[in-house]
Amino acid sequence: MLSREDMILVIQGEYAVSDKPNVVISTLLGSCVSACLWDDKAHIGGLNHIVLSTEASGDSRSAYHGINAMEILINDLVKLGASRGRLQAKIFGGARMIKGLSDVGASNAAFVQSFLERDGIPCISKSVGGTSARKIQFWPTTGRARQMLVGAGDIREEVPVVRAPPPSDDVELF
Repeated sequence: MLSREDMILVIQGEYAVSDKPNVVISTLLGSCVSACLWDDKAHIGGLNHIVLSTEASGDSRSAYHGINAMEILINDLVKLGASRGRLQAKIFGGARMIKGLSDVGASNAAFVQSFLERDGIPCISKSVGGTSARKIQFWPTTGRARQMLVGAGDIREEVPVVRAPPPSDDVELF
């Protein structure tokens, strides 16, 4: 059982990194996207909560925005001892939360996937899109992730988790 000290809650525009084996980083996503990054050899990882893929307010340094949120997370992982060349990723979120409006979630998910490809960081698994919010728990030292889909009236809505080789059984749906 987790104690309060072991759980780090990440809200919009924030991120967290850790090298402590008992820590779990958690967030709640709608159209926002989280990149869970970790270095398997150094046992260091972190998670961010990206609100928008591009800047809308004119403040390009805001952690709400994609490029800055990704770089801040990566830089703090490296400062803690991770190697950028060994980072792996899992991404979550990007739901279409309001019908009839632009699909911000799809744009956010596409941005993170493109960023990871450009930077040569393999995306081991992802669960993006759909219309359900997601509660994410991430164990930063192992890369284990768990999600709970929170749909309108159906908490156990099915959304496929796409995995890239090699097969990984460390994404747990609950």
